[in-house]
Amino acid sequence: MPKPAPQPTTKLARAVVLISGGGSNLQAFIDQIDAGELPLDISLVVSNNGDAFGLDRAKQAGIESCVVDHRNYSSRSDFDAALIERIDASQPDIVILAGFMRILTADFVNHYENRLVNIHPSLLPKYPGTNTHQRAIDAKDQWHGASIHFVVPEVDAGPIILQGRLPINSGDTSESLQQRIHKIEHKLYPLALKWFAQGRLSINLDKVLLDNETSLEQLQTFDL
Repeated sequence: MPKPAPQPTTKLARAVVLISGGGSNLQAFIDQIDAGELPLDISLVVSNNGDAFGLDRAKQAGIESCVVDHRNYSSRSDFDAALIERIDASQPDIVILAGFMRILTADFVNHYENRLVNIHPSLLPKYPGTNTHQRAIDAKDQWHGASIHFVVPEVDAGPIILQGRLPINSGDTSESLQQRIHKIEHKLYPLALKWFAQGRLSINLDKVLLDNETSLEQLQTFDL
């Protein structure tokens, strides 16, 4: 007997966003929130890098922010423990990785099971790790894209919520491809977070369902 579909909610989901750099996805969230399209309350932005421009974006939007510098900790587990303490003080419904350039411990990931979300610049499971744009070009791939997924202890893995792809052009460089992929990220990441905030996402056997339906169209193609 099928489970009843989750009932969409109008309550704002409380979010903490983790960044390391420019925060372009953070800005996409802020813009969507301001437009009334994304039912999130970003209560805190955390960076492991005090020079991250994303901190300026948070300040301009009136969002509380802080720095938890990984260089101040003797081990990855000590850093993650400090990060958990700071995040949990905000009591988030969801923790969003938006260009957070740290590998997180299994303890951290399991602490936020099914409410820790990441975006990765490739069509996972292809090209986990870094330098994904050049790797796709070097492999002469026809398509490249981005994947939004729930985080599991294995790096760049976990149930996929959405993917977006575009064709690789003959003249593309790593830099030009990255800029085009950013446009996909800024469209799809807020959409995935909107579904989460509305209570419409669930996970069954490592597959993400929308309203308990298995027909979620997880791959979208763009002409950008």
